[in-house]
Amino acid sequence: MSEVDNYIENVDKKWKDSFISLKKVIDEHIPSGFQLEMQYGMPSYVVPLATFPNGYHCKEDTPLPFISIAAQKKHIALYHMGIYADKELLDWFQKEYPKHMTTKLNMGKSCIRFTNRKKIPFELIGELVSKMSVEEWVDRYQAKL
Repeated sequence: MSEVDNYIENVDKKWKDSFISLKKVIDEHIPSGFQLEMQYGMPSYVVPLATFPNGYHCKEDTPLPFISIAAQKKHIALYHMGIYADKELLDWFQKEYPKHMTTKLNMGKSCIRFTNRKKIPFELIGELVSKMSVEEWVDRYQAKL
C-alpha cells in the first residue's frame, strides 16, 4: 500500500467519500507532468525534481508543491499554490465560486476549506486544477522568488 493509499485509508469516515471524490476530480483534471506523492503529511501533486531540480526554496531536495489535499477534523482542505502566486487565477476563482455554491467561500492565501462534505464544487475544482500547466507553475514560482 502506498503512503497516499494509507492516508486515504485513515481518513475519518465522515470525510472519506468526499475526500476520495475530490482526489478523483484532481486526478482527472490535473495537467500532465505533476506527480502525486506524500508531502508535508498529505497527498500532494508536485513538480518532480527530474522536471525542476532546483526544488522548493525552503528545502532544495523537496519537489515543488502545487496542490495538496487534507482531511482535517472539521473540514477538507485544498491547498493550491497557484492561486497564491497568480492573482488573475485567484480573481477568476473568487468570481466563479458563487456561480457554483450558495455558501460563502472559506479560504486563506492558498487554502480552500470545505466544511460541508456534501457541498464541494467538484466541477469548479476540476476547472481550477486544469488551468495551470507544470511549465506555467514553475514560471510563476520562479517569478515570485
